[in-house]
Amino acid sequence: MKTWTAIGIVLAAATLAGAQHRHDGGRDREPHLAVQQCQQQFEQVIADGRGFGLAFVADQEGYPGPLHVLELKDRLRLSGDQQRTMKEMLEAMFAESRPAAARLLATEQRLRSLFARGIADEASVRAALADVERAHTEVRLAHLLTHLKTRDRLTDEQRRLYHAARWGH
Repeated sequence: MKTWTAIGIVLAAATLAGAQHRHDGGRDREPHLAVQQCQQQFEQVIADGRGFGLAFVADQEGYPGPLHVLELKDRLRLSGDQQRTMKEMLEAMFAESRPAAARLLATEQRLRSLFARGIADEASVRAALADVERAHTEVRLAHLLTHLKTRDRLTDEQRRLYHAARWGH
């Protein structure tokens, strides 16, 4: 998927909340400010190596990530070995995703800079966006692949309990 899931969620929430996009000389800036705040939060969370919804599809469909499994360790009755494994997987995911996240943020800044400096043209925008999407894919893939591994480390009952706790099913 070539979109930023989190920003899409915020935009959908703004629409559902009744925010309307109007071109009225900037008097109705709230939807834009909400997206800008979401973008800033996204950048902070991604810089930490966390996913900010990048593995949402996996989690929602029964493939939990190690961070949330550890948050629910008591409810899931994780064994000591499972807890150690989850911590190791979480650290490995962070180690892999942080450099990719730094690349993502840097490529986003380069794209933004093209427009800010008034030098954007079709070729430069295409190239910059391709760089952004490659970096985005690296970050998202690190998180999604970790979710695959995490699921395999849980029992059927733990997966059921996790899904019920996170999604109410």
